[in-house]
Amino acid sequence: MVSPSTRAQKLLSFFSFLLVLFDLQYEDGDPDNYVAYYRRATVYLAMGKSKAAIPDLSKVIELKPDFTSARLQRGGLLLKQGKLDEAEEDFEKVLKSNPSEQEHKEASAQLLKSDEIQRMRSQGVAAFNQRDYLTAETFLNYVLETCIWDAELREMRAECYVNQGEPGKAISDLKAASKLKNDNTDAFYKVSRIYYELGDHEMSLSEIRECLKLDPDHKECFSHYKQVKKLNKQIRTAEELIHEGRYEDALSKYEGVLKTEPSIPYYSALVQERSCHCYSKSQQSAEAIKVCTEFLQKEPSNVNALKDRAEAYILEELYEEAVRDYETAQQTSENDKQIREGLEKAQKLLKQSQKRDYYKILGVKRNAKKQEIVKAYRKLAQQWHPDNFQDEEEKKRAEKKFIDIASAKEVLTDPEKRSRFDAGEDPLDPESQQNAGGSQFHRGWNQWQGFNPFGSGGPFSFKFNFN
Repeated sequence: MVSPSTRAQKLLSFFSFLLVLFDLQYEDGDPDNYVAYYRRATVYLAMGKSKAAIPDLSKVIELKPDFTSARLQRGGLLLKQGKLDEAEEDFEKVLKSNPSEQEHKEASAQLLKSDEIQRMRSQGVAAFNQRDYLTAETFLNYVLETCIWDAELREMRAECYVNQGEPGKAISDLKAASKLKNDNTDAFYKVSRIYYELGDHEMSLSEIRECLKLDPDHKECFSHYKQVKKLNKQIRTAEELIHEGRYEDALSKYEGVLKTEPSIPYYSALVQERSCHCYSKSQQSAEAIKVCTEFLQKEPSNVNALKDRAEAYILEELYEEAVRDYETAQQTSENDKQIREGLEKAQKLLKQSQKRDYYKILGVKRNAKKQEIVKAYRKLAQQWHPDNFQDEEEKKRAEKKFIDIASAKEVLTDPEKRSRFDAGEDPLDPESQQNAGGSQFHRGWNQWQGFNPFGSGGPFSFKFNFN
């Protein structure tokens, strides 16, 4: 929000500018009206509109060539613009026009500075032409401390930054150059290209549109615009599909991204990282682990890929690996709730796996559907039915195995119990129930002891009902 004092200051400056314009209108035709032009130039300077002040200062000098203050001011502005020869001409004329002691001192100092800048500029340009970008940047830094409005030198320094791997600094110089030079389509094009290669396709699209506003027929800008627009649309569509949970469609769309832009490393990495996510979320655990691992070899601390691979490891029942990935991710993002919850789950599952694993008992994956679970249960129940065994020891072993199979079926076909088991809690384990603070309603393992699920007394003779 603009403060009242700032607003008042702006209004005062604008009012002063209007007064000067009013004076100039009524003094037009007067051979001495250089005073009005000079007053308007000083208002422009006070308002920060230095570029607009130069024509008025030139008019003053035309009407009154010995007006040394105007020459000094114009020379200073030309120096900032990098127009060194024109600036030196003004300073030299000041020295030849019987200036005051202060004006003589200022003009002499400016001449010395301009001469030094000329020398440094020549050395900077020579180094640039020899592709010695570090040396060129050093000289250009010195020159641009004074020639702050020199668009050409800013573009040259931007090129040095690009070649030294400092795109952020290059963008800063090029954006300044686009404002300092009218219709600077090249600056917008270069900024768009840098953003594109950095992976910021939306900013790239915004900058290339500015180029086309200045010149709709600009060939390079139009060609790049089509490329960025297509890529931007593909990525946005892919992310919308992910948001909707349509992971297979998102994978297909990201394959299209790679075809559109196969050569810039950022987009190859993006496709790999998002594919890792899609495979993990669609429970294609083996493929997720493969793709995530390939990506993490390049970016070992990428939190998203670590979380996605950890989820895939859990599906593959590789709990130690899942714990390790979550712990690595937590080192980078210690306040991430998803990581904290994932780590707790993986640790519970690791502990649980060292006890009884209902999925392993039935030989099914953690993402198995109810139909697969029932099918596996029926097969194993028939195989381990105690009536199939005559030896007493074998019968006891079969009874225990059959109880495990029945327990596994009970938990995994009940959505509520299965959800608790997937979270690392055994709903049939009294100890787990007590630790979780839950009720004792569900049967624990100990409650199976002494219980004959096959009928009462004698050899096992009941008929099993597969439901």
